[in-house]
Amino acid sequence: MPPSVEVELTRVATGGAALGTGPDGRVVFATGGLPGELVMVEIDREHRNRLEGRVAHVLRPSPDRTPPPCPNVTAGCGGCDWQHVAPTRQPRLRVDIVADCLRRLARIDQPDLRSGPVLTAQGYRTTVRAAVHRGRAGFRAARSHDVVTVDSCLVAHPWAEEILTEGRFGSATEVTVRVGARTGERLVVATPTADGVRVPDGVTVVGDDELRASHPAAYHEEVGGRRLRISARSFFQCRPDGAEALADLAAAALGPPPAAPGGAGGASPRLLDAYCGVGLFGALVGDGWDVMGIESSRSSTADAAVNLGAHQPGAVVVTSRLERWRPEPMDAVIADPARAGLGRDAARLLAATGAPVLVLISCDPASLARDANLLAGHGYRLDHVTVVDLFGNTSHVEAVARFERAAGEVDR
Repeated sequence: MPPSVEVELTRVATGGAALGTGPDGRVVFATGGLPGELVMVEIDREHRNRLEGRVAHVLRPSPDRTPPPCPNVTAGCGGCDWQHVAPTRQPRLRVDIVADCLRRLARIDQPDLRSGPVLTAQGYRTTVRAAVHRGRAGFRAARSHDVVTVDSCLVAHPWAEEILTEGRFGSATEVTVRVGARTGERLVVATPTADGVRVPDGVTVVGDDELRASHPAAYHEEVGGRRLRISARSFFQCRPDGAEALADLAAAALGPPPAAPGGAGGASPRLLDAYCGVGLFGALVGDGWDVMGIESSRSSTADAAVNLGAHQPGAVVVTSRLERWRPEPMDAVIADPARAGLGRDAARLLAATGAPVLVLISCDPASLARDANLLAGHGYRLDHVTVVDLFGNTSHVEAVARFERAAGEVDR
C-alpha cells in the first residue's frame, strides 16, 4: 500500500471527501480536500479500484479553504468534517453532490436543483449525541473509536453545549442531549444508566435502562408557531429553524389542497405523511387536508397522535412499517424515510396511492437518486430538488424533492 500519493482533486463525493485520480489510475477519496486543490494524501485503505485517505499536505490550496474555526478539530474531533470549507462554498458543494448522484444513479442529466434558505452554521444543533470518557462528554476522533473530550462545541446550541461541557456523566458510556430551543426544556438520556450523572439545574435526566422499562420522558419544541411533544426515543430534526424550512419547502412543493369536493374518496383531499415521526409535516402543512400518518416507531406515533390531535383534528396515525401498509387512494404524499431511502417496496406502495404529487425528504443524496430511479419506474417524474443546509460545517445533505405523476400514467 503506498503511504501517500500526490493528487489533483476535481470534485466532491457523497460523504464529503474530494476525489481525484492517483498516479496508478485509481480514484482517490481524500478526506479534508477541496476541488481544485493539489494535495498529498496519506492512504489508509486500499481497494481494487480506489484508494482512501486523508489530506496530509496542501500543495496548492483552493480559495475556498479556511482555517477550522473550532479548536477541537486540531485535537482530533471528527464531528464536523467540513470546517476547512468556507461557509459560502458549502451550499454549492452540497448542490454539486446531489447533481452528481442524480446524473450517475438516476440518469437525470440536467436536474432542476435549487438552494434552500440560508441557515446559521454555528450553535444550531438541538440534539447532540456524545461519547463519554472518564465521566466527561466528547466526540469520536475521525476514523477512530477514541474519544476527544471537549470544552466547547461550535455547532451545538448553547443550552446543549452547557450540558456537554459542564455535565459529569458518571458511569455512562454515551449521552444524548436534547434541547427545546424555543421552550427552554432540556433532556439528557444516559446509556446504559443515569447513575452518577450531574448536569445543570432544570435538566431532565433519564437512563436508557429506565426508558426500556417504559419510564416516560419527553420535551417540547415550537416549530412554525405550533408546540410539539418529542419523546426521548423519538426522532426530530436537529434544529427548529431547519424543521420549519423543510416544512415550508414541502408545503410549497405540495401546492394548495385541491378544492373540496374532489378528494380521493372523501370530502377533503387526502395527504399521506409517510414515516411521519412525531407528526412534524402533518402538523405544519396539513391545513385543508385529511392527514394520515404512518410510522413504525411506537414512541413517535404516540407523539404524533398528540401533536396532530392538537393541530389537525381528525388526523389518523397508524403504527406500522410502511411495507406492511395496504395502500389507500391519496391526493398527495410526503415521505421522510431514514437514510437508506424508500427502497423498492415502499416506492411501489406509495405509487399505488395514485397521488399526483409526491414530496420526498431525503437525508442522503445517493438514496435520493436511487429512489428517483425507482419512482420513475412507476410514472413519477422528478420536477425539482431543493437542497437545504441543515448541518452547517458538515458534509451532510438534506433535500426536498418534488415528483409529479404523468397524467394518465398507470402504475407498473
